[in-house]
Amino acid sequence: MATLNLKADMLRKMFLSGAKNLEIRKNYINELNVFPVPDGDTGTNMTLTILSAAQEVNRLENGTIDALAKAISSGSLRGARGNSGVILSQLLRGFTKVIRDSKEPDVDCLITSMEKAVETAYKAVMKPKEGTILTVARVMAEKASQRRGEIGSLEELFELVLRSGDEALAMTPELLPVLKEANVVDSGGAGLMTILHGAIDAFNGLELQLDFEAPPVQIPKMEKPISTDEIKFGYCTEFIVKLEKDFTDEDEEKMKEFLLGLGDSLVFVTGDGMVKVHVHTNHPGKAFEKGLEYGQLTRMKVDNMREEHEERLFKSSEVAVAREKEKAAKEAAERAATERKDVAFIAVTIGDGLADVFRQLGCDVIIEGGQTMNPSTEDMLDAIKKANACDIFIFPNNKNVVLAANQAADITEQEDPETRIHVIPTRTVPQGITALINFVPEDTPEANAANMAEAASNVKTGEVTYSVRDTKIDGVSIKNGDIMGIGDGRILAVGNDVKKVVLEMLEKLVTEDSEIVTIYNGQEYSEEDTEALVEEAQERFPDVDISQNYGGQPVYFCILAVE
Repeated sequence: MATLNLKADMLRKMFLSGAKNLEIRKNYINELNVFPVPDGDTGTNMTLTILSAAQEVNRLENGTIDALAKAISSGSLRGARGNSGVILSQLLRGFTKVIRDSKEPDVDCLITSMEKAVETAYKAVMKPKEGTILTVARVMAEKASQRRGEIGSLEELFELVLRSGDEALAMTPELLPVLKEANVVDSGGAGLMTILHGAIDAFNGLELQLDFEAPPVQIPKMEKPISTDEIKFGYCTEFIVKLEKDFTDEDEEKMKEFLLGLGDSLVFVTGDGMVKVHVHTNHPGKAFEKGLEYGQLTRMKVDNMREEHEERLFKSSEVAVAREKEKAAKEAAERAATERKDVAFIAVTIGDGLADVFRQLGCDVIIEGGQTMNPSTEDMLDAIKKANACDIFIFPNNKNVVLAANQAADITEQEDPETRIHVIPTRTVPQGITALINFVPEDTPEANAANMAEAASNVKTGEVTYSVRDTKIDGVSIKNGDIMGIGDGRILAVGNDVKKVVLEMLEKLVTEDSEIVTIYNGQEYSEEDTEALVEEAQERFPDVDISQNYGGQPVYFCILAVE
C-alpha cells in the first residue's frame, strides 16, 4: 500500500537510522579523503555533527514534526564540525525549515524541503565547488523537482532520491579531477548518501540497533604544574551508568546537584539510555553509589591527581615558568569573566608551543583543535562567551574550520547583536600568527579585519606529515608511510626523510621576494633535528632569515611559514 504522508514517529526513526548508518561507516568515509593524511576527518566531522542532532532528537518524548525539525536543526547547527559538517547542518536546516510547518509532510512538501535544503547549503559556501556533497544534494533535488506532480507516493520519491543521488556521487570524479586521480568519490557526498540509505532503509522496515557512541567529551586539561596543595579535589573520577529506569530532567538535576556537592570539574552527558560522568572529588565511592541508584556502572576509572601531579613535577625542569604562565592565564580568565573588553581574539590551534605563541601575541581564548580535530560551532560559541568583548576576531587557522566560525558568527549576530564577530579567514596557523601581528589598536575593527586578512593571504604555508595509504595526487605517486610535504592544497614533496622533504618544499616556496622562514617543529620531530634542519636550510637560502620555534603539534612533523 502506497504511503502518502510522513508521520512524526517515522521521521524520527528515519533520522536516527541515517545517523547510525553514518556512525557505522564513518571510517570508510574518512578513507575517501583525497589527501592520504592521518587526520582525514570527513566521516568523523559529519558523524559528530549528526550525533549532536541525534542527541537532541533522543531527548524528545513523542515529538511532533515541528519539535523534531527544531531539534534536528538546532542540534546539527551547534554541533557542526568541519566544512562537511557545516554543509550537512545547512542541508538539514533548510530541509527542516519547510517540513516544520506540516503535521504530516507529503511528497510535494518533501520535494520543496529538498529544494530549500540545497538553496540554504549553497548560500553558506562562499565559492561552491561542483563534484562535492553540494552537487549530490542538488542533483537529487532537481530530479525530484522535475517529476513533481508525477510521483504518487513516498516509496516512489525515496527510490528516485537514492537512485539519482548514487548516480551523482559516482559522477563526482568526472567533475573534480583530483578525485579521479586519487580514484575516490567525494567523501562528503558519500557521507550524505550513507545517511539517506540508512534513513530510507528504516522507512522500508530495515531497522538498525540505535545505540550511539557518546560523542567525545573534552575534559579540561591541567595546565603546566601547580602545587598539590591547590588541588582541592584529588581524584579524577569517571563512570558510565547504564540506566535501568526512566531518567527524568528532575533526576538529571538532582544527580548533577549531588555530584557538584562532592567536587568540581563536572562533565555530565546523557542520552541513549546512559549517563556519562566525569567529576573531580575526594569521595569517588559516593559518586559511584549515586550512579548505582539509576542503573549498572561500567567503565569506572579513578586517578589520583595529586600523585600524578607530583610525578609530572619531578620530571619537569620549568616549574616556576609554568606556574607564572598559569597564574597569568588564571588572572586573564578572571578579568575576562567580569570585564567586557572592547576587543578580544580567539584562535584555533593545537600544540602547546603554538598556543603559547598566540597567547604571547595577546590572544584571549585558545580553542584546542584544527587539523586533528575540527572544533564545533558550539565550541566557537563557548569561546565567544569567554572572550566577552564588543568586537571579537576569530582566527580559524584551518580551511576546514572557517565555515564553523562563520556559522558561530551568524548565530551570535542573531542571539547577541551587541557582540560583533569578525572571522579572519586564516587557513593555516602561520597565517593566523601573521594576521594577529598586524592588528593595529588605533584602527577601526573593520579596517583591522581587512588588513589582517590581506596580511594572512601573503603567507605561504607548508605542512609535513606521513601518508596512511597508497595513492596518486598531482601526478605524484605516494606510498603508505611516505613523508609528504603539502602546501596550498597540493603535494610539494614526497620522500622518506623529513629534512629532505622540508628542503625540497622550501625550494618551491621560497622566492626572491621571500624574507622570513619560520619552522615550527611538532611532537614527533626533536629540537636537535630541527636545529640541524634550520642550519642546512640557512646555508641553502642565505638571503632569507630562517628561524625555529617549538610548535608541539601532533601528526605534523613540521609546519613552515614563508613570508
